[in-house]
Amino acid sequence: MEIDQRPIIIAGGSGFLGQSLVQHLRAIGCDESVVVLTRGPSGDDGNVRYEKWDAQTIGDWAKKIDGAKAIVNVVGRTVDCVKNARNKKVILDSRIDSVRVLAEACNRAKTPPAVWVQAATAHIFGDTGEEILDESSPIGTGFAPIIGTAWEKAFNEADLPNTRRVTLRISFVIGRGGGALKTLALLTRLGLGGPTGSGKQYMSWVHEYDLNQTILRAIDTPMMDGIYVVTAPKPETNDDFMRMLRTQLRRPWSPRVPEWAVRVGAVFLRTDPELALYGRRCVPTRLTNEGFAFRFPDLHSALADLL
Repeated sequence: MEIDQRPIIIAGGSGFLGQSLVQHLRAIGCDESVVVLTRGPSGDDGNVRYEKWDAQTIGDWAKKIDGAKAIVNVVGRTVDCVKNARNKKVILDSRIDSVRVLAEACNRAKTPPAVWVQAATAHIFGDTGEEILDESSPIGTGFAPIIGTAWEKAFNEADLPNTRRVTLRISFVIGRGGGALKTLALLTRLGLGGPTGSGKQYMSWVHEYDLNQTILRAIDTPMMDGIYVVTAPKPETNDDFMRMLRTQLRRPWSPRVPEWAVRVGAVFLRTDPELALYGRRCVPTRLTNEGFAFRFPDLHSALADLL
C-alpha cells in the first residue's frame, strides 16, 4: 500500500487540542508527516515538524501549505479569562486572523489542501437550559455566540474554491493533557467537587479520543462537509457530572457552590463565571446519522479511561 506523503497541517498545534491530536496520530501509527504551526520555536520531533508563526502574517511556513493533505485549525485564545474589552478583542482577533492568514496561504499555493477542518464552538448556541441542540438549532445571544458566529463567518467567506470545508462545533473536551478536567479533578480531590449554581445547567462534553477521530474522519471522508456538532451523545447536568467525577475519584459528597460564590471566586481566579454557570444540551445528530461510533459515548466510561 502506497503511503500518502502529503503532510497534515495543524495550526495552533502546541495547545491542548493540537497536542492531543499530535499524540493521537502517533498512537494510531499515522504514516503522514505532520506540520505544527506554533508560536513556539521551530524544530523536528520524529515525523512532526514545528514551524514558527504568529497566526497573523504570511511567512516561510506558508510554503508547507502547498501540496498538504489537510489543514486542521484549532487556533483561538482561551476563553478562560476575564471578559474585559481587551480580552474580548484578543479572543475574537485570534480566531479571525488565523482563518484569514491560512486562507491567504491556500490561495498562494499551486496545490491547495483538499480539505480544511476548522474548529468552532458549541457555545454558539448560548445558554439554553434543557433545550436539545444540534446542527439545525438557531444561534443564541451573548458574547460566546457573537464570537462563534464571526469565527464561522470568516471561514465560510474565505475564498477556497478547491478546498472542502468542515466546521466542528466542539463542546467541552475532556482529556489528559490539559483543559478544564484537570482543574475540576483537582478541586474534587480537595473536597470542592460540588455542583455549581443550580447544578441544572447541561454540560455537553466529548472525550479527546472521539474528537480526534472525528477530525481524522473529516479529513478522510469526502462526504463530510459543512457544520458538525462534536459532542458525546449523552450530555449531563452539572450536578450529575460532578457526582460522577466524585465517584470516579472516590471522594465524598461536596456541598453546592452557590452562584454568588462562583461569581466572587471568578474575580480572584481571573476567569469568567459564566463558564461554570451557563450550559447547553447538545447532541451530535449528523455524526450519529452518518454512523460515527463513539468509543466513549457516556461519561462514566470516559472518566474511567481518563482518571
